[in-house]
Amino acid sequence: MTTMIDTILIANRGEIAVRVARTLRRMGIRTVAVYSDADADARHVREADTAVRLGPASARESYLDIDKVIAAAKATGAQGIHPGYGFLSENSEFATACAAAGIAFLGPPAKAIEVMGDKIAAKAAVSAFGVPVVPGISRPGLTDEDLIAGAPDVGFPVLVKPSAGGGGKGMRLVEHAEDLPAALTSARREAASSFGDDTLFLERFVLRPRHIEVQILADGHGNVIHLGERECSLQRRHQKVIEEAPSPLLDDATRARIGEAACNTARSVDYSGAGTVEFIVSAEHPDEFFFMEMNTRLQVEHPVTEMVTGLDLVEWQVRVAAGEALTLSQNDIRLTGHAIEARVYAEDPGRGFLPTGGTVVGLREPTGPGIRVDSGLAVGTEVGSNYDPMLSKVIAHGPDRSTALRSLDRALADTAVLGVVTNIEFARFLLADNDVRAGNLDTGLLDRRVEDFVAAEASDEALVAAAAIAWLDVWQAAGHDIWGTPSGWRVGAHAPFHCRLASGGRTAHVSITGTLDAATVVVDDGMPRTLRGVATEDSVDVVLDDRRETMTFARSGSATWVSSSRGTWRIDRIAEPSVRENEAHSGDAEILSPMPGSIIAIGTTTGTAVTAGSAIVVVEAMKMEHTLTTPIDGTVELTVAVGDQVRVDQVLARIVPTDTEQDQP
Repeated sequence: MTTMIDTILIANRGEIAVRVARTLRRMGIRTVAVYSDADADARHVREADTAVRLGPASARESYLDIDKVIAAAKATGAQGIHPGYGFLSENSEFATACAAAGIAFLGPPAKAIEVMGDKIAAKAAVSAFGVPVVPGISRPGLTDEDLIAGAPDVGFPVLVKPSAGGGGKGMRLVEHAEDLPAALTSARREAASSFGDDTLFLERFVLRPRHIEVQILADGHGNVIHLGERECSLQRRHQKVIEEAPSPLLDDATRARIGEAACNTARSVDYSGAGTVEFIVSAEHPDEFFFMEMNTRLQVEHPVTEMVTGLDLVEWQVRVAAGEALTLSQNDIRLTGHAIEARVYAEDPGRGFLPTGGTVVGLREPTGPGIRVDSGLAVGTEVGSNYDPMLSKVIAHGPDRSTALRSLDRALADTAVLGVVTNIEFARFLLADNDVRAGNLDTGLLDRRVEDFVAAEASDEALVAAAAIAWLDVWQAAGHDIWGTPSGWRVGAHAPFHCRLASGGRTAHVSITGTLDAATVVVDDGMPRTLRGVATEDSVDVVLDDRRETMTFARSGSATWVSSSRGTWRIDRIAEPSVRENEAHSGDAEILSPMPGSIIAIGTTTGTAVTAGSAIVVVEAMKMEHTLTTPIDGTVELTVAVGDQVRVDQVLARIVPTDTEQDQP
């Protein structure tokens, strides 16, 4: 028996809400968006048929409030709720609440979520169905003492893992026994904060592990199939960055075996809907695999599976939730070509991948054959610290892996988020890596390459473009008056238009003499070069010595964001250098916030003597914790308290250095 579903509420935000709505519109289904105050003007809200406010920016008071989401569905007549991923997508209480309200939950039964959400129970369930699991200690109620005592039997290195949740939150790799107690304390705190459950267990760490996951589809009639695997080994802090389908590691025989193991995992909990079974595979022994966990929802990386199979997973989620049986058998599934996805994050690779933020003042997203973009971005989007830092995904499909790699790199070159620092340049750096291109992957590869990455400085062309835009601003401010045009014309020699510009670690002086369409330009003390420029509302063509480069630009306060295929840079116009001293705190060490966020812990008090390396404060932003330590010995002066919201570079504490010199008589 099938159920009519003509209205679906999307209990999520950002790119996944936009992506789900795209399929629902194609199916003729009315879409309902929900939003917090921070997302009142977000793209997913504007593109839905109707929208309901849930509450303040805090996720706990909006997107995670089950009662509010159910009430919104009832008020709008929604017969179904799509949870997306994150938030309530793997919350068994939410699935139960939907069933109690007579609303179809576009996910598995609550019992399946409950079992698979508890990694200890999940390992027991799949083991009973013959699915291989990683050796370790996994039983309910393990204390720190139990884990410390049992770790030598598991064998170092070990992975400390939370029983609840996912996304790498609360996970710690421990290589030495003496480091385990501190790792357990940190892991419990993060697991409790992220999932409300601090239960931990241990697993043996597989050397040179590869992260391979299998997409499954199951209906309510006992049918289960898999749609091939995805390689997700390129990750840092257990957060995936680049994903692809199929994996370059597996042969056909292993693909069939791991696919059947994924189907058995689904059968072990009477699963229905779309789900993903994650396995760990040693690069040294690619024919061996071990169950890690099952994600009882749609995955971020599902587009690569859709592109190689031609199936729409969201459509199948709707059809299964409506009671339909799968019309596909395993023999119907064909993997065609290769697809690769890059996640675009609001983070700064040049500053240790710290979360960033800001207002999107300009946006360029790629198009073309084989290119797909799942994005929640629009000009005007506010990227804050309340939610996950992922902004969009760029996906490329080609007839083979090498073609898909080249296509994705080209697509990323055509992607720019002006106003927010992103990881796009780092993603392209990864795609150019020899091991990545050869498919020699493991989950530690990205971290090994981080030290080799150096963010590109703004090019001369980008700086000249910023100076030309400043020239235009002066001209426009003068009302296009010929007497106000900064042409440099005067009786005698021409006077140049000067700009002192700063971008990242580079400061440069640019002078332009003449008008934009015919000028001479000098960068720092370099040789004069001819400049011809053609500007539109959001782009400028810079021709230096007959070399043309087209750049998009946007203004953000006093800054100009300039982007070309070589990168995106924030360029600030600054005054001539000046010296400012603060005698009151000369010699002090100031601990600055590396990102906008909130203070979640303070390790000391004002007036306390500390030694270099001591933890002072912990800042959290976008679900990431950062512990800040003192670089010197001294006495602490705190300027913040737990719960404070802080901005980037805000002074959190000041360390007055210990006086090591005695006054001489």
